[in-house]
Amino acid sequence: MKVLVIGGGAREHALCRSLSLDPDVTALYCAPGNAGIAEVAELHPVDALDGDAVARLATDLGAELVVVGPEAPLVAGVADAVRAAGIPCFGPSGEAAQLEGSKAFAKDVMAGAGVPTARSYVCTTPAEIDAALDAFGAPYVVKDDGLAAGKGVVVTDDVEAARTHALACDRVVIEEFLDGPEVSLFAITDGTTVLPLQPAQDFKRALDNDEGPNTGGMGAYSPLPWTDPKLVDEVMQSVLQPTVDELRRRGTPFSGLLYAGLAITSRGVRVIEFNARFGDPETQVVLARLKTPLAGVLLASADGTLDELPALRWRDEAAVTVVIASHNYPGTPRTGDPIHGLDDVAAQDAPHAYVLHAGTRRDGDEIVSAGGRVLSVTATGKDLAGARERAYTAVARIRLDGSQFRTDIAQKAAEA
Repeated sequence: MKVLVIGGGAREHALCRSLSLDPDVTALYCAPGNAGIAEVAELHPVDALDGDAVARLATDLGAELVVVGPEAPLVAGVADAVRAAGIPCFGPSGEAAQLEGSKAFAKDVMAGAGVPTARSYVCTTPAEIDAALDAFGAPYVVKDDGLAAGKGVVVTDDVEAARTHALACDRVVIEEFLDGPEVSLFAITDGTTVLPLQPAQDFKRALDNDEGPNTGGMGAYSPLPWTDPKLVDEVMQSVLQPTVDELRRRGTPFSGLLYAGLAITSRGVRVIEFNARFGDPETQVVLARLKTPLAGVLLASADGTLDELPALRWRDEAAVTVVIASHNYPGTPRTGDPIHGLDDVAAQDAPHAYVLHAGTRRDGDEIVSAGGRVLSVTATGKDLAGARERAYTAVARIRLDGSQFRTDIAQKAAEA
């Protein structure tokens, strides 16, 4: 099978790495990719938001499966254009991707499906915003209705900060605060059958002890030893399958990766948000634990044959990923700084630890930073403590001027 992956972040590097290890994959392409992905896939330039350009590239390459990584191309309808060209595509239609593209649409789907979530108001005027903030009180949860690269949510006790964020959005969802720890659960679906993956937990705040501003994610781990063993079954029955069934009922079937961001509250599981693609950085740890070859699973989603697949197989190992971010992230990041130590990790820590590239590019003989989140250092071990130790040993070998990373990824879970 010839596979083309669309995107250029650490999520796509994780996907490409898994696909490169799949014996059924005879050729692997990525567009536009990054400096790390270039080691496992052939890179091609493309405007990832231009569906016709992506479909032309896939046709020219003879791709037999296209995997769309990021949310913006999905919301823009890139998967529709690829399918219209007669090529199987892993990823939802532009209409179904509104599950991530619009928080208000997602709330409407959840209401129709009877999925447990936070009470909320959709606001478009200052008066509506003030009424909603007053109705729920602190802590205030304010979400930009549209795509915001994981940084459109503000949770604060400061009503003025909440109001300022709300007023900066064209349309905003204001909702009740959900207590309890958060869990990410991915599921692969073909629009009818739903295949859950293993849960993970990510760390959204920039600094240790969950302090600092929200980011796209500073690290993740899997499995979650503190969760109820029946959690996946419960979420399948109360969230994932009803959502897929509701979207099919509406005439907008969802195939691809359905990502449920969950809060384990004192009143039970509640959905915080849906995403329409693999999450970053959770993908890095979930795929590190997946034993089943990936390409066949993604193709089965694309061609509607998930019900024919055997059960997924998982490694017993734990996985931890630590994000190395550039100076000033999540503000305006500094880029162009040389990255040193990547060869040292490959020489001394492989195969148990490896580096997935996010914001990188090649500049002559050097690899330099090219974004906010630069690298995802990922490691496996017999337990979380072992995986953490390997991940941070590898992190210590990497030198990037002004960079930052959290030191407490998976620490509490490993010590429990």
